[in-house]
Amino acid sequence: MRLFILGLGYSARHFVRKHGGSFSHVAGTVRDPAQRNDLAGLEVHPFSGSDPSRETVERVRDADVLLVSIPPSSIGDPAIVTFEGVLKGRSRKVVYLSTIGVYGDHGGAWVDESTPPQAMLDRTRMRIAAEQAWTDATGGDAAILRLAGIYGPGRNALATLRAGTARRIIKPGQVFNRIHVDDIASAIMAAVHHQGGGVWNVCDDEPAPPQDVIAYAAQLMGVAPPPEEAFATAEMSAMARSFYASSARVANAKLKRELGVTLACPTYRHGLDALWRAGEGR
Repeated sequence: MRLFILGLGYSARHFVRKHGGSFSHVAGTVRDPAQRNDLAGLEVHPFSGSDPSRETVERVRDADVLLVSIPPSSIGDPAIVTFEGVLKGRSRKVVYLSTIGVYGDHGGAWVDESTPPQAMLDRTRMRIAAEQAWTDATGGDAAILRLAGIYGPGRNALATLRAGTARRIIKPGQVFNRIHVDDIASAIMAAVHHQGGGVWNVCDDEPAPPQDVIAYAAQLMGVAPPPEEAFATAEMSAMARSFYASSARVANAKLKRELGVTLACPTYRHGLDALWRAGEGR
């Protein structure tokens, strides 16, 4: 199988490191290949949303598996807008990385894939539209993976504590799901091998308040956690504050049942324990 990745971001690069050997050829796009020293040895194509090179178009056309990890914009999904003509006329597996943010605010109640998405924010509306566009473009065969809050090597509460940037923002009733990047890689590979399309939540078993994650990481490190800050009065950017606009507990039973995924890190504690053993935060 030939794999082409539209958007070699954090999760997609980790997938290549874990499962790249399962494909006969792997290539992908970044905005600026010169800025990606960690992609040495991988065939990289520049793509910023328009005007792809002839070689990039050929790789997309010839791919057996297309992993899409580019966020949508106000004009739609840039990959569909740019490669629409190339995508027609050939059967291929498409895996689209979306977000559980499409569910919106449910006041901490449980939701699953049968819960209708809510377009509360512009970026949510664009995600919902992109999911539908890929579903339509593939005749319903796209695998839509809705990812929870992503963490893993170099991107976790241990790292932010060590860097001195961790905060404990307290908003009563607020809970999030998370997902370790190893489990994202497993979900992508399972989706590649799954016959047909669908929507799956890729998240852990235990949605939890964000301040609990910071406190547990501090405990592992043997340091005092940062002071609590009330959400109502905390100084935050508009983008950071918007992530607290929704609270929901997201179920992952369909991921386990249909894709057969067994989570390596079913809770944030499992994930942080593994990262601590690997030397994170030291």
